[in-house]
Amino acid sequence: MGRLAEFNMRSTVIGVSPLHHKRRRSLPSAPAEWLRYPAIPGNVGLTTGGWFLYRRLLPFVLRLHERHAVGLIHSHSALPCGHAAYLLAERMRIPFVVTVHGLDVFNACFQPGAASSKVRAKLSAEIYRRAGSVICISRAIQDILQAGMQNPVSSHVIYNSTDPQLFFPEDFAAANRAPFILIVGNLLRGKGHELVLKAIARVAARFPNLHCVMIGEGPDQGLFANLAQSLGIADRVSFRGRQDRQAVAKAMRECTVFALPSHFEGLGCAYLEAMASAKPVIACEGQGIAEIIQHAQNGWLIPVDGLSEMTDALRQILSSPELRARLGANARQTILSGFTLSDQARHLAALYREVIGRDVTRT
Repeated sequence: MGRLAEFNMRSTVIGVSPLHHKRRRSLPSAPAEWLRYPAIPGNVGLTTGGWFLYRRLLPFVLRLHERHAVGLIHSHSALPCGHAAYLLAERMRIPFVVTVHGLDVFNACFQPGAASSKVRAKLSAEIYRRAGSVICISRAIQDILQAGMQNPVSSHVIYNSTDPQLFFPEDFAAANRAPFILIVGNLLRGKGHELVLKAIARVAARFPNLHCVMIGEGPDQGLFANLAQSLGIADRVSFRGRQDRQAVAKAMRECTVFALPSHFEGLGCAYLEAMASAKPVIACEGQGIAEIIQHAQNGWLIPVDGLSEMTDALRQILSSPELRARLGANARQTILSGFTLSDQARHLAALYREVIGRDVTRT
């Protein structure tokens, strides 16, 4: 959000966390005011947490408003943050926008049809209806949004972005290093970790020094470790846990291939970070990243759960330095041509002004 200053906009970032989560701290690279709020753990907390978050935010935001008039609130996700933003915006008589980051647009939480998911879907739809605009990080998300609303809502696609000065290529970094595949993301089934491990087992004999590095935390680490053991590749897999941005950027520069064949992904920033680092990226068709990657031009797309295609992709990319160089160079050029932090800030600033202008006209 600091890049908004390039477009004559002041912004304050407020990070929020439920009391039952680990305390978070502001980072120099991402300054924010962190506030904690009471919430019921689990999916029930999504439905009720917005009101508690609103009560926690209200005095802080009102004090901020007294110092510097707040013209718009930007929330991320409908529940609980979008709900709190809607209540704040109503109280302060200013507009709000909400960004949808995942394909679970109406917060079914993998339990479609359940009574609780219907309540969350109804509340999410009401927030989208009230918002000055719904920001979708891919057209795939926008399509789900509009299909699920009884009436069309104002929505805009503003893609995620990355910092090409933090994520950059180093041609010499991997020259004398054993090849390794990098996965960055929460350790969850559905992100594609299992598919990568199974493909590595299939190409292990051809690439005896091939290794896999996983960065991230999650409840399925044990499942992936057991799978690697059963496939006979446990000694080729490293779990590095959660890493800071500098460590992730270093891993991106050093890896041979970045793979995240997730089948439930709006548009993960990790793909863009790998592309900015000039690495070949393997992802799945039908996801948000498929709107940016052109197969075999600036990355590689495979079908969801396509083990044979994943295996073939590794064989081709690992066997050809020329292919890796071409994919990587084209990938970085793609980022530089429209997916930098400044590009995203420019689009956001334009949308903020449009929404504020519409709201002033109505009042």
